[in-house]
Formats: sequence, structure tokens, C-alpha cells
Amino acid sequence: MPPHGHPSNGENPTGQRPEPPHSNHQQHHHPYYSSASSSSASFKGCCCCLFLLFSFLALLILAVFLVIILAVKPKKPQFDLQQVGVQYMGITASNPTASMDPTTATTTTTTPATASLSLTIHMLFTAVNPNKVGIKYGESSFTVMYRGIPLGKALVPGFYQEAHSQRQVEATISVDRYSLMQADASDLIRDASLNDRVELRVLGEVGAKIRVLDLDSPGVQVSVDCAIVISPRKQSLTYKQCGFDGLSV
Repeated sequence: MPPHGHPSNGENPTGQRPEPPHSNHQQHHHPYYSSASSSSASFKGCCCCLFLLFSFLALLILAVFLVIILAVKPKKPQFDLQQVGVQYMGITASNPTASMDPTTATTTTTTPATASLSLTIHMLFTAVNPNKVGIKYGESSFTVMYRGIPLGKALVPGFYQEAHSQRQVEATISVDRYSLMQADASDLIRDASLNDRVELRVLGEVGAKIRVLDLDSPGVQVSVDCAIVISPRKQSLTYKQCGFDGLSV
């Protein structure tokens, strides 16, 4: 037994038991949540920086392209019909209306009920590029019309044309026994048999784009509007007048 006045080992001099050390379990913070939050913020920051970078580059490329376009001063290409070759033209009247003169007892044929037109024409166009850069043409279509009635159409594939150059483009329109109703058939028979002239109209839309540094500018439309007259007896062209974007050329 220890002597009085000397506390035993592990006892508090005041006679109270020492308090156990506090546990650090509740004060411990998980590093996982803080690291995930910082990673998400970093990812969003990187995406924002990349978006701004790509936007700046796109605006820079657009500005350079516009400066080049203004420096080049692009002009509309010229697309004109130079030659028209009539390979074949045939007109056939069917179901004519007959009338009899009672005084002379003769039968005369008047207005045909219908008439069919067969036509094959070969057209030669000249494309002129007056610009300092090349031009890219899309697919073009040309329509031949008689008194506002479309008879046939020709398609021309797209092509590329160098700067300050001319190029010939060929197209063939074939019409196989196109049937016209009474009024138009009467006009066609009269024009062909009496006047030896059939007036046709050739309409076309040509899409073109200026190409600079492998980039294409917004498209422009070049309109072709030509009036032609064909002689059925001679099977040849007798008249041609073309308009370019509404202007005579």
C-alpha cells in the first residue's frame, strides 16, 4: 500500500479520473468530394476556353475570307448561248376537224384537235469567268418552251472554271412527240406550214460560286433567256436573241 501523500501511478492528484482523449472521427474530412468538385470546375473551365478559342479562330477565318473577297471584287460570270443546231424537227397533226361547204360540196380541213411536236436541238454555250479566282458551277438545267408550254429539258453537270478563262458547254434537248391541245396545235400548224417559222424560248438557271482558298462563297444565279426561231422546212435556225440577267446581249 502506498504511503500517504504519494498518489499511485495513473491517478490524478485531485482524485478525479482523467478524461479519455477526444476521437478525431467526426472532425475527419473526406478528400474525395473536394477533389471531385475541383475536377469538375477544371473541366468546365477547359471547355469554356476551347469554345472561346474555336470561336475566335472561326471569326478570324471568316474575317480573312471577307477581306479576300473584297480585295478580289468578284463579278458574275457570263453564260451565253452561242450556237443552236437543229438536228430534227417534225410536226404531226391528228384528228383534224372537217367541214363541208354545201354550195361546192367540198370538204375542208380546219383546226386540228391535237398536234405532236418532235424536236432535237443541240446548244453550245460559252461560259466566261472575268474574275481573278476560279468559279465552281453547280448542275444547270435548260428548258425549251413553246408559247409558255415547257417541251423538254436538258441538264448540264457541274464543273470548275479557272480564273480569266472561257469554256464551251454543250447541251442537247430532245422532245419526242409532245402533244399540244387544240389552240396551241392550231398555232403550231399555222406557224410551221404558213410562216415556216416556229418560235421557241430557251430558259436556264446556272448556279455559280466563287472559290477562294478552297472555300466557296455564297451562290449566285445566272439567268439565261433566249428567243430562237426555227425553220421546219430548212431544219435550221433563222433567228436568235439572248438576254443575260434581263439585259440583251
